Amino acid sequence: MRLVTATTIAAPRTPRRSRGRTNTELYAWLFMRISGVLLMVLVFGHLFVNLMIGDGINALDFAFVAGKWADPFWQIWDLLMLWLAMIHGTNGLRTIINDYAERDQLRMWLKVGLYTATAITIVLGTLVIFTFDPCPAEAAADLLPSFCPAP
Repeated sequence: MRLVTATTIAAPRTPRRSRGRTNTELYAWLFMRISGVLLMVLVFGHLFVNLMIGDGINALDFAFVAGKWADPFWQIWDLLMLWLAMIHGTNGLRTIINDYAERDQLRMWLKVGLYTATAITIVLGTLVIFTFDPCPAEAAADLLPSFCPAP
């Protein structure tokens, strides 16, 4: 059995290769700080509106969501929350992959999977927000928001 010591494992931030001088990591670092602050505002605003105003959690139903997403302000709010959270999380996972995946090919495939999952989630989430129909024809009348025409 071989004993693993600190000298046999490279530190997580050990540079692997240099391809010229770019500021990609600086921009990624800045994005994490700025998006983190924006996400706190967006998430706590979202929680406050959904849980504290009106009847609180008892008011959360299809009609509540439909009413919110009928307003472009809330569509943009939720879209920003989705995009920033996904890109923020993806950037964090990218950093972890870069730090701990030792083989280049493994690192590349992990990032391909990460970027693919992120792109799919962002596209599907964006489609849901902007194609959401608050007045579906086959819904029960008592579940529809008040602004929907009577069936």
